[in-house]
Amino acid sequence: MCGRFALYSDPYALSHRFSTEAPLDLPPRFNIAPTQSILIIREESNKRQFTLARWGLVPHWAKTIEVGYTSYNARAETVAQKPGYREAFKRRRCLIPADGYYQWQAVAGSKAKQPWFIVLRNQLPMALAGLWEEWRSPAGENLESCVIIVTEANALLRSIYNRMPVVLAPAHWNDWLELRARDTHRLQNLLKPYPSEEMAAWPVSRKVNNPMYDSEKCIETVN
Repeated sequence: MCGRFALYSDPYALSHRFSTEAPLDLPPRFNIAPTQSILIIREESNKRQFTLARWGLVPHWAKTIEVGYTSYNARAETVAQKPGYREAFKRRRCLIPADGYYQWQAVAGSKAKQPWFIVLRNQLPMALAGLWEEWRSPAGENLESCVIIVTEANALLRSIYNRMPVVLAPAHWNDWLELRARDTHRLQNLLKPYPSEEMAAWPVSRKVNNPMYDSEKCIETVN
């Protein structure tokens, strides 16, 4: 799954990488957790735009915001059919930029799990496949929220955990953002494990377990 990630690239580097207009001036973040506000990229008026959304998708029909507390990942195999995601899958897709994400590995004989930090081998920001949704609270307040789509792990990451977020190659960014609802089959074909040879991973400190701890030390290698 994907329960934490980091985004620390310079905003102007992100703007160049994703061919967007003026970037948002955001501080580097090394331990982003569900329910926090995160950066997403979506298509608006035929242009890619940065915006912020709450991580944890709240469907437009939800009665309370609590639905989003557990809806931070959507499985690639069922995202097109699940009531909470299917409309967003057809019409409201986004890219979620990340410099890397964390995954926890079970350790034999221990209840404590070992966190790993996972990146593209070329160290460029990756684009995670996401969906976004707009929800209106009973009090009349609007909330935009999002979810990260996950798929089966590739060969490199399988020993850490059996799932991984869908990482989209640059050649597929436009397809993900622009394809229409009738192209559901083509969209589904994009939700594949990213090639192992293009990724790298290393163990990091268990300090990342605390979502309040946000430091560059989160991504440093440990023995």
